[in-house]
Amino acid sequence: MSARGWFVTGTDTGVGKTLVACALLHRLRVHGRRVAALKPVAAGCRQTPDGLRNDDAVRLRAAAGRDDTYARVNPYAFAPPIAPHLAAAEAGVAIDLAVIERGYRDLAGAVDDVVVEGAGGWLVPLDDRHTLADVARRLGLDVVLVVGVRLGCLNHALLTAASVRDHGLRLAGWVASVVDPRVERLDGQLQTLRARLAAPCWGVVPPLADPSPAAVAAHLAPEALA
Repeated sequence: MSARGWFVTGTDTGVGKTLVACALLHRLRVHGRRVAALKPVAAGCRQTPDGLRNDDAVRLRAAAGRDDTYARVNPYAFAPPIAPHLAAAEAGVAIDLAVIERGYRDLAGAVDDVVVEGAGGWLVPLDDRHTLADVARRLGLDVVLVVGVRLGCLNHALLTAASVRDHGLRLAGWVASVVDPRVERLDGQLQTLRARLAAPCWGVVPPLADPSPAAVAAHLAPEALA
């Protein structure tokens, strides 16, 4: 049996995609699933003695609990915290979807589930023609949308969901990440999202002092990843 694949995207950058992706990996492992993580492209990496490292990719690798090499988890790593296609151009690197696909298939052959985290939002460019949405489509992954709950999130969430559908993919579920604790009419915004997104809400994650995978997973609904 081939592995199930999940593509975690967000309504924007900084909305908690990595926290949710790590929580999903934790939830799967608690249920006895063998899991792997993939961060195909990461910009904003720090230089270490072992090479470029992205903190989000490091967290994903740890949450998966495997001994995969860093490059296997994050095949394309760039130093400047800018859009991936700009970072790749500056580095003289072409982001090859076939390389990403081979890496994904390699991981999927050894586990039950692969959680793939995007970068920024759904349509972040990778080159002159492709976006991260093309990665999800090429791999045929179900999509998990992390909605950063703040002013403007309704428009961003609905546009993203529409684009997921237009790419021929299934929005499996969405998670509300309350990134602005002072957001006005929180209950009303959540009610609107539940009414208008054609997918179940997998949880509402409040601001957490210690957003560990286990702590975030505690706010996910039991049916998440079912």
